[in-house]
Amino acid sequence: MGKTKPQNGHKPDSSRGLKNIESFWLAPSPSKRWGELFFLAYSPVWIILCLGIIVPLGLYERFGKLEYFVLGLIVALPCFLLPLIIVSKEDKSKPWYSRYWAKANVWIGIFGFVGNYFWTHYFYTVLGATYTFPSWRLNNVPLTTYFLTHAYFLFYHMISNMTLRRLRHAIHNIPSRVLRLFIQSAWIFILSYLTAFMEALTIANFPYYQIVNREVFYKVGSLFYAMYFLVSFPMFSRVDEMLSNEWTISQTSIDSLGAAMLVTILLDLWRILIGPIVTMPNTQTYKQCLAYGLPWLA
Repeated sequence: MGKTKPQNGHKPDSSRGLKNIESFWLAPSPSKRWGELFFLAYSPVWIILCLGIIVPLGLYERFGKLEYFVLGLIVALPCFLLPLIIVSKEDKSKPWYSRYWAKANVWIGIFGFVGNYFWTHYFYTVLGATYTFPSWRLNNVPLTTYFLTHAYFLFYHMISNMTLRRLRHAIHNIPSRVLRLFIQSAWIFILSYLTAFMEALTIANFPYYQIVNREVFYKVGSLFYAMYFLVSFPMFSRVDEMLSNEWTISQTSIDSLGAAMLVTILLDLWRILIGPIVTMPNTQTYKQCLAYGLPWLA
C-alpha cells in the first residue's frame, strides 16, 4: 500500500473517491474503511463454521427446521449486532444510522431479500437447482438462505469494493475515459463470474442442494448467477465512497431497490430469450417448485 501521488501532471479524480485517501485499497471515508474491514474480519468466522465444520463433518444431517433457522441467525445477526457493541472511534460521533456498516447492511439486506424471494425461483425453473433440506420457508424459499445470503453478499461486496478501488487507482492516469470504463467493466465481469462459480463449487458437497446437471450449472449457470453481481458490485461500491457525499438510509434503500429491479429484468430476459439451461426432471420436488413459483414463471 502506498500514498497517492499525482503522476504525469494528473490529479486524482475526486468524483471517483480518489482524493485524500490513505491507501490504494481502503476507502477514503473512515467510517466506510472501518466497516469494510469489520465485515472482512468477521467473514472467516462464519465461513469456517459453515464450510470448515458443519459441511465437512456432516453435522447438517442432524439438523431439522429449527437448527437450520438458528444457524442462519448465528451467521447473519453478528453483521448487525457486533458493530453496535464494538463502536469504532471513527463512528462514535455519528448516530448508528449514519455509519457505513448500517447502510451496508440495509443495501445488502434489501438486495438479498429480493434475490431470495424472487430470483431463487429462476434457479428452480431456469437452472435446475433446488433446496431439499428441512426448513421453514417464505415463498417456497428456505428462511435459512435469506440469512446466509446476507453474510455471503456482504463478504463478496467488500472484496469487490476494495478491488474496484485499487483498479481505479491503477488506471486513473489513462487519458481515455472509454478505456477506463472498459477495463473496469471487464474486471467486474470477471469478478462476478468467479464469485458465482466459486460459490457453486464450495457448496458442492452439501447434498441437499440438488442440481440437475452440475457441469452445465457451474459453467452456464454461473453466468446467470453472475448477473446479480454485474449490477450490484458497481452500484454498491458507490455508497459513501466520496467524502463529500455521505448517503442517507433512504438513499441507500432506494439504490438497492433500483439495483434489484435491474437484475430482475436481466434474469427475466434470460428466461424469455434463452430459457432453461437443462431439461427439467418430472419429479415431485420440481413440480412443487413450479406450483409455488412466481406468476410470470408459470
